[in-house]
Amino acid sequence: MYQQKLPIILASKSPRRQELLTAMNLDFKVVLKEVDETYPEDLLPAEIAVYIAEKKAKAFDEDSKGSIVITADTIVAYNGEILGKPEDAHHATEMLTKLSGTNHQVYTGVSLTHNGEIRSFYDTTEVFFNTLTPAQIQYYIKNYQPLDKAGSYGIQDWIGLIAVAKIIGSYTNVMGLPTERLYRALAEGNWSV
Repeated sequence: MYQQKLPIILASKSPRRQELLTAMNLDFKVVLKEVDETYPEDLLPAEIAVYIAEKKAKAFDEDSKGSIVITADTIVAYNGEILGKPEDAHHATEMLTKLSGTNHQVYTGVSLTHNGEIRSFYDTTEVFFNTLTPAQIQYYIKNYQPLDKAGSYGIQDWIGLIAVAKIIGSYTNVMGLPTERLYRALAEGNWSV
């Protein structure tokens, strides 16, 4: 069982990540910093997620003294194409049309930083979508505002309930934080107080 000994900082504005840490009964505070999320073109999807999580972690180097800082990045990959957060409703429509009736991968890279030391991991989930009608896609975009979500959707939203036929891997990973891997990393961390 993980006994929290150090303060935790969640470096994410994602309400889903905040909900997941709360559900894990972790005590944390949210601290935000702007970080450039560009990455080298030659990286594989899992490498991109970890690269950006570590880039975010490095911005919190000073804040990690006496605390554990959690940073994360989630990306969606479809046929080798990275689907980040959509720029607008039209872009979201394009992404969801691509995902409709197919399967894709969701990668979340996570970094834990303490006293300047960064430990990172990633998780992958395969997501299978039913075919969506154009009306369903427009309803979702209009009513659920998915512009802050990689791949233009949240599995916990309406679209997840009606379109996700099955997943192989972690559900919480698709939400943006693989909680079982995070819990294990915290428990096995041997973080010095």
